Amino acid sequence: MESIKFRTNIKCGGCIATVTPFLNEAVGENNWQVDLQSPEKVLTIHTGDKTKEATVIQKLQEAGYKAETVS
Repeated sequence: MESIKFRTNIKCGGCIATVTPFLNEAVGENNWQVDLQSPEKVLTIHTGDKTKEATVIQKLQEAGYKAETVS
């Protein structure tokens, strides 16, 4: 299974609590994680479906956050 990585402005546990319902809806529970230790706050989506990229970015925007695909 491939992963898609995004740079985000998710900064803390409170931010994760806010985005959880949006990301669970977009990619499913337990299919994503945010590395809060990384300076770029990398969100990793565990899916082989590249069409999810736009959906993830849209859902994060709905939650009030930004995401940019890491190439």
